[in-house]
Amino acid sequence: MELKGEREIPADQETTWKALNDPETLKACVPGCESMEQTGENEFEAAMKFKIGPVNARFKGKLNLENVQPMDSYTIRFEGQGGVAGFGKGTADVSLEPIDAQKTMLRYAAQAQVGGKIAQIGSRLVSSAAAKIADDFFKRFARHLTEQGGPSA
Repeated sequence: MELKGEREIPADQETTWKALNDPETLKACVPGCESMEQTGENEFEAAMKFKIGPVNARFKGKLNLENVQPMDSYTIRFEGQGGVAGFGKGTADVSLEPIDAQKTMLRYAAQAQVGGKIAQIGSRLVSSAAAKIADDFFKRFARHLTEQGGPSA
């Protein structure tokens, strides 16, 4: 499964970068996220729950940031286990580019694999659910930056 897009973020590049690396901001913005903890430099553990079609899933997983170019880009490598619901793993390349002093363009390209019950419900449904999760994340992220003025720290 592939997912790519770009979003205009209502914050400068530095604020956007800090928010993308802040576990509390991410927890508040990722739909269904129950916990997000930094476990080391560029390493996080997360737990989230969501529903795709008839499958309710609770995933626990790890995220590692690689190829980090501060303020500009990184690659997120993720893998998670959802028990009988299955598993998910993949990568996402994220880059930031200033539009002006108050706005940043965020671009992403993700590739993911799923297995187990989630894979059995069909790639079209899984892709559509992933696109909705991404869309919900960006709406929450933009609202969080507008309301909070940046990362929650």
